[in-house]
This record gives sequence, C-alpha cells and structure tokens, in this order.
Amino acid sequence: MSYIRTSVSNGVGEIVLDRPKALNALDQSMIDDLYETLTAWGDDDAVETVLVTSSSDRAFCAGGDIRAIRDSALAGDTAAVTKYFASEYRVNQLIAEYPKPYVALVDGAAMGGGLGISVHGEIRVVTEKALIAMPETAIGFFPDVGATYFLPRLPAGVGMWLGLTGARVRGSDAVALGLATHYVPSEELATVADSIRSGAGLAEALADHRDPVEPSLPLRKIADYFGDVSVDAVVGGLRGAVGDDWAEEMLALLGSASPTSLFVTARLLEEGGSSSLAECLERELSTAEKITAHPDFAEGVRAVLVDKDRNPSFTPPTIAEVSPEAVAEII
Repeated sequence: MSYIRTSVSNGVGEIVLDRPKALNALDQSMIDDLYETLTAWGDDDAVETVLVTSSSDRAFCAGGDIRAIRDSALAGDTAAVTKYFASEYRVNQLIAEYPKPYVALVDGAAMGGGLGISVHGEIRVVTEKALIAMPETAIGFFPDVGATYFLPRLPAGVGMWLGLTGARVRGSDAVALGLATHYVPSEELATVADSIRSGAGLAEALADHRDPVEPSLPLRKIADYFGDVSVDAVVGGLRGAVGDDWAEEMLALLGSASPTSLFVTARLLEEGGSSSLAECLERELSTAEKITAHPDFAEGVRAVLVDKDRNPSFTPPTIAEVSPEAVAEII
C-alpha cells in the first residue's frame, strides 16, 4: 500500500500525505513515491501546480521514520541508511528546483523531514496550529534535509537557535522568519485549499493571506545569545544571564541534547552559510552516514521515540568532553 494519495484536476496535482498513525513520518516508500510522482508531474502538461496536504489534523509531517533508521543502523545495514537519506535529500533538491509552483499547506506539526518537503517549495502556508521545529540534536542527530542551507539564511542567530535547541516555532512566527510565506487561520484553510484545487489560481486563493506578520519571538535575545558559531560561547553566554528565565529555558533544551550533536550542528551551519543547497545536502549525507553509527544516535532515539523515558545517556555526557577530533571524524 502507499502512504500518499495523488490526484490531478483543474491543472492541480495534489499529494495527500496519508500515514496518520505515524503523523506522516516519511518512510522509504513515501520518499520513493514522492520522487516518482513529482518527477512525472514536472513534465506533465496537465499539471500546472502541485499542492501537498495532509490527511491528519495533527500533523503535516512529523519528520523521517527515525525508528526504522535506528533499526537499520543497529543491524549494521549501512546500505539501507545511505539509501534512505540519499533518497530523501534527492526529493528535497527536486522540490527546491521544481519547475512549477509547489504549495504546502501546514496545519499541525512539521518537523525535520516535514520541513524538507515544505520549506524548499515556492509557497508554504501555515496556520496557528502549525508547529515547526528541527529537534534532531535531542536524538543524537543533526538538522538535515537541507536545513544546513536554509537555517543559516534566517535572521541573525535564529538558525543556530533552532538548530541547536530544537525550539518550536508557531505559524505566524514562521512567516515572520521566512520559513513560511503565508498565514491562514486554520478554520479558513479548507476554503483556501478548495480554491487552489478549483484551478482559480494561487494569486486569487492566497490574496488575503500575505500581510506582514510581526514576530512574537525575542529576536534580540536570540541574536545576542545564538549569534556565535561556537557552542561553548553560546552556552557560556546563556549561563551568564543570571535571572533570565528564557536563557534558563534554552540551557535546559541544550542540556537535553547530545553534546556531540551540538558541535556537529554548529559546524554544519557555519559551513552551510557559504554553500549551495546541493553542497549542503552532499555534506549532510556524508555526516548522516557517520553520525547514525555513533552511539548517541541509537541512544537518543531510544530515549525519545522508543522507550520515551527522555533520559538518554550520551557519550560523552558533557560539551566539555567533546573533542574537536571526534567532531571532525563525523563531518
């Protein structure tokens, strides 16, 4: 069976992500089906616009099928790990270069791989229910799917903040930061979707939903604390902010992450700032192959997604013990 449903009508090719029990987490079959469908529609004159939606009211796409990747890594099946990430990143590149308008409607969680099939598209519509995050450092991984390209291009410090902490961003803030292009109240999203499906045109369907949005985020603090590419400097600055509740919250998020993943992420984001998307994805693939063999990946996924005790034992356990040599071996 396929976990995506497709249809073409009025010049609109619609892809419905349909794996609700897994919050549309992308398994290998979904990635393969997405690539096949998008490739075919790119050359199909009957398709003028691609619309990507979800059958779940809880999530657009919660990310990749990380538990399956962990199983492959533990079994020593490096070929399966490489195939998964290479296939996923190929889809991300395809979306970024897509020859037709690509529209993602995000009404719920869009994390990790969910951003890979939305952020790279031309139009990203979010609602107040949208929950956007790159939470990979908590599972001993790093922000991938081209995140090492798009995160460094966000406002000052924001990319490092999102990448290191896994902090969550709501719909209107996603528009203000540039992660989304349009904000639509959830109760109006079905009307917008129907308007797009009717073939009326994107300009008409989205005409009333592109007003500037003021962020509710503490952008000055984010720039101050996360404007550095050094993990030690970021943590040191936050520790020095005595009495700042926000800084303490960020320290707690960093404290729950894999120390090794923090350094790997910071390095990748630094390099991604001056790289093309293709270069970032190539670097991410090499890094993914290596970091999934690191003990922190299996342990992080166990703690967050398998046993769900949220009590991982990372190796090494502190940022002070992470050596530059260990980071260089992964990147």
